[in-house]
Amino acid sequence: MIRLVKVSKSYGDTIAVRQLSLVVNQGEVCVLIGPSGCGKTTTLRMVNRLIEPTAGRIFINGKEISRVKPEQLRRSIGYAIQSVGLFPHMTVADNIAVVPELLHWAKSRVAHRIDELLRLVGLDPLEYASKYPNQLSGGEAQRIGVARALAANPPILLMDEPFGAVDPLTREKLQAQFLRIQQELKKTVLLVTHDLDEAIRLADRIAIMASGRLVQHATPEEILSRPTNKFVHDFVGTDRALKRLSRIGVASFIRPTHSVKLSTPMKEVASVCERCHWVWVVDDDGKFTGWLDRTSLPAANSVRQAMVVGDRDEITITKNATLREALSRMLGQGFNSIPVVDEEGRLIGEVSLGDVEAATAKMEP
Repeated sequence: MIRLVKVSKSYGDTIAVRQLSLVVNQGEVCVLIGPSGCGKTTTLRMVNRLIEPTAGRIFINGKEISRVKPEQLRRSIGYAIQSVGLFPHMTVADNIAVVPELLHWAKSRVAHRIDELLRLVGLDPLEYASKYPNQLSGGEAQRIGVARALAANPPILLMDEPFGAVDPLTREKLQAQFLRIQQELKKTVLLVTHDLDEAIRLADRIAIMASGRLVQHATPEEILSRPTNKFVHDFVGTDRALKRLSRIGVASFIRPTHSVKLSTPMKEVASVCERCHWVWVVDDDGKFTGWLDRTSLPAANSVRQAMVVGDRDEITITKNATLREALSRMLGQGFNSIPVVDEEGRLIGEVSLGDVEAATAKMEP
């Protein structure tokens, strides 16, 4: 548990944080958000003593951190930042091993932990352990940054814009992966972001700050439905119903869907298309490949000729996605339904625009 009691930080006449009191419960994700200069990153840096507060007290698991040596404190806290900060001259494995080796872990234990963490963040140890940071994509580097933060299995994780340096599609995937990891590990997380949609999706509780002060600390649902004042109301914006879709997973909305394989005979394809105007296309392993419209059948001799090839990353979602993501893909592609795939890319069903509309209609005003 993290507890801040009337914490302030001043730089000369400038007050970055004012009398901040905040509790982050064990196993909870608390997201700090607010306008630029509101004090959120300053707050995060005070928790691991990268900077010292001017006034107030900070406790971790009941112990005041000013009584703990900074280096000892930091070894017990994972830290992930937007720029990742991987050491360029060290391999991925060596980067992940930094803190465990400082703690004098046995080599076999370190090697096992590297393998375990790479698999946890969705990267093949055989492929990635020996790579260097300049051989990684932005999304891969962010995953390694999270793996390194988790290396010594710290109970607390501090994250400063951890997914901010990647494109929106990669960011969605990293957020989904973070949620999966958090569901498994239940770390106490204090995360800074400027992205309200990200805060709503990831947080158990959101702390909105302005001018160094805490304005509202509540669940995403409370903040969206009952903003405490005009500042929060304006900060959240008018599309609150749309933002609340980020809190609803697609898993319970997935329904069976029509599909054909690349190898399906055209006569059978025509039979399937009598029941629906168009169908998804999968390969012989069941992996999403594209779609076809029945109007394209007369001029084609095979599914491959009739189909439209689709980019799986741009079109499909996984069962860990949110209705907000599903709606975004539908609007972006001009579809009234979107295919859902498993982690291997195999088609498992679809989510429709009607499902999104029904979920929105049930929301509180």
